[in-house]
Amino acid sequence: MSLASRTREAVRRHPFLYEALRAGVVNYTAAARYLDLGADDHEAVVAALRRYAEDLPEYDPVGTGARVSMESGLGETDRDGDPAEALLAVGDTALVRGEGRLTGILATGDVDAEALAHVLGHLRAQGVTVRAAGVAGEALLVVVERRAGADAVRAVEAALETVPATAD
Repeated sequence: MSLASRTREAVRRHPFLYEALRAGVVNYTAAARYLDLGADDHEAVVAALRRYAEDLPEYDPVGTGARVSMESGLGETDRDGDPAEALLAVGDTALVRGEGRLTGILATGDVDAEALAHVLGHLRAQGVTVRAAGVAGEALLVVVERRAGADAVRAVEAALETVPATAD
């Protein structure tokens, strides 16, 4: 396998580096050291990274235009109840409206798994712990502790304004 192929494969194993290459915000020498491909010549890895970056689609933050709302009082229950009542259900656990201590941030509109990944990255960067998350149809839900609700709303709104165009 060529050094260029190994470099591309290594970048794909690190999605944050892939996105940074798309955005043009990479220190190529530091990235080459980070990837540690065992090449004797780091400059060859730097050159491979530069060529790969040139081939990637531009990082284009198009946003989604989704509407964001917040609902406090979510709680966990088992799935024996009415499935239509659950905002999110995974395995044997469902999150429902009620007397719980969780807050749901719901985005409706043009959302998908890429938008969810972008939202989760923003929440992580803001230090907001996500208890549950999912996306289906035209709805995206992240669930946080009640006290983190306001920070989570701001982070979700900011993330959805800057979701990049999909890199196909």
